[in-house]
Amino acid sequence: MTVHSASERSDRNDKRERILLAAERIFARHGFFAARVSEIAKEAGVADGTIYLYFKSKDDLLISLFEQRMTQVNEALREAIAGVPPKDQLRAFIRAYLQLVHDEPGAAEVLTIELRQSSKFMKEYENPQFIEFLRMLGGILAAGQERGELDGSIPVHIAARMIFGMLDELALAWVLARQPSISTSAPGTRPKKFDIVRAADWVVALVTNGLTSPRLAGSAK
Repeated sequence: MTVHSASERSDRNDKRERILLAAERIFARHGFFAARVSEIAKEAGVADGTIYLYFKSKDDLLISLFEQRMTQVNEALREAIAGVPPKDQLRAFIRAYLQLVHDEPGAAEVLTIELRQSSKFMKEYENPQFIEFLRMLGGILAAGQERGELDGSIPVHIAARMIFGMLDELALAWVLARQPSISTSAPGTRPKKFDIVRAADWVVALVTNGLTSPRLAGSAK
């Protein structure tokens, strides 16, 4: 059994982190399929073969990047809802998530676009960090149902996935809207630019009130 000293472990962790950050930049710059391991190695400042000391394949590298980012996302979301009154946690959760998208556009592009290009991720990966994300969101929704603030007829695990679907689509539209225009794009296919942080309030309003006009909802009472 090989025993590594503390300095050796630190160096290994540093190289692994550099490779992951380099991969994120290269995937965002060139796309997952077009990205080459040699480009990632050059960006990270390591030899090509070093990549394979840490990751089995380009797919494993992408999945490891997702795990790292989702771990950070979940930690940030826990902090965002900690100490927040229960009735305000859903807004805090959604706002914190979309703020992270805004603050890390490169990561958002990789997680919303490039991640889906990996068949290994889509078909084989169990996705524990995403499950934790849904569990956290589901807990907020369940508490709202118990207080009578949210419709209790909708299963929590379905509602959590529905809300994530909205957040994921908003992130995708925001990322695409930021990219340079392509002259060959069909008219009207590129999403219009919008404030993704402000969109958090729109998502909460849609989830809690639906699309019914407040004026009409009031007159129906």
